[in-house]
Amino acid sequence: MPLSLLATARVPLAAFAAMGICWGSFAAELPDLKAMLAVDEARLGLLILFTPIAAVTAMLLAPMIGHALGRVALTVATVAMALAFVGPGQAAAVWLFPLAMMCCGAATGLTDVLMNARVSQLESERGLHLMNLTHAAYSFGYAGGAMAVGVMRSAGWPPSAVMGVVALTALAMALLTIERDGTIHGLRRPKGAGAGHLGWIPVIGGGIVLIAFLTENAAENWSALHIEQTLGGSPAEGAAGPAAIALTMGFARLAGQGLAGRVGPFRLLVGGALVSACGALVAATAISPAMAYAGFIVMGVGSSVISPTAFSLVGRLADPASRARAVARATLLGYFGYFFGPPMLGLIAGSFGLRYAFVFAAVMLLTVLVLAPLMARAQAR
Repeated sequence: MPLSLLATARVPLAAFAAMGICWGSFAAELPDLKAMLAVDEARLGLLILFTPIAAVTAMLLAPMIGHALGRVALTVATVAMALAFVGPGQAAAVWLFPLAMMCCGAATGLTDVLMNARVSQLESERGLHLMNLTHAAYSFGYAGGAMAVGVMRSAGWPPSAVMGVVALTALAMALLTIERDGTIHGLRRPKGAGAGHLGWIPVIGGGIVLIAFLTENAAENWSALHIEQTLGGSPAEGAAGPAAIALTMGFARLAGQGLAGRVGPFRLLVGGALVSACGALVAATAISPAMAYAGFIVMGVGSSVISPTAFSLVGRLADPASRARAVARATLLGYFGYFFGPPMLGLIAGSFGLRYAFVFAAVMLLTVLVLAPLMARAQAR
């Protein structure tokens, strides 16, 4: 990996890594948070359901907020996200937990729109492909956070201490996003009749990202519970579930950084969806933690290229004057999967069992085989 490429992407790399640390740690800590709250999977899913309400609101407001904050927008958003993740570990009362998760969701939603828009702008300005690289930083941050939490849980650390350490670590990464001029252009709607029309590209691309994020979170947020409760694994084995898929996705995205220029993006989308669906089915039918890990790894390899490829296509095909807004629209649609996925799968798991949640994830992945050709046709128009 050329050092010049890492230097170019330094700021969004730090933001993606910070977000990965926050959500990877949260996923690995989820069994202890569930025990702290004394709720079952279905009720936990309902408590987490409050997260996307704030996230979607923040994403709708992100272009306006980003424009108002100017060159420090991404840094402010990333710092807010890091501090928000102190909350879930402190919210021992059931009624406080949804409020804490809403803060996490709002800060994450704002950060995600701005960091993806920043990457898209860098890709356009430098003529480089950076989406796989920056999304790999999220995956490595996720894996690192999950593994660290596994160690802390095994040592008997309470959720308050665990999430406090997580917030401090993410805050350190957030400080690396400071740059002389991080202004993200194209966040405001152009003036004039018909100006700034986004078309179908961000809608279809956002739908593909939605499926990718929904299925990633199926593995990342519920794998620890699947291994511990369905398959009888230990807390350390449970924490290794989200870590395994995140590490796999990280390395696969680094490989995808090279593949992106050699394999057509639409072939990459279809191939990734097929591989990931097979992995989800293996995880659903697993009879041991080792078999579940194998399913998560295959799932990670396939899913790793879906969302970065879709984001890159949206940025490449959008009107340059509206590129940031198009990426913001795709991010908003995509993160319905990121935020609504875990509670939706929690409700499925509470009603039918965690195995059926992963079967549902596999079915959703197969719909990419329909959406990718639609996006190709929209490109041709």
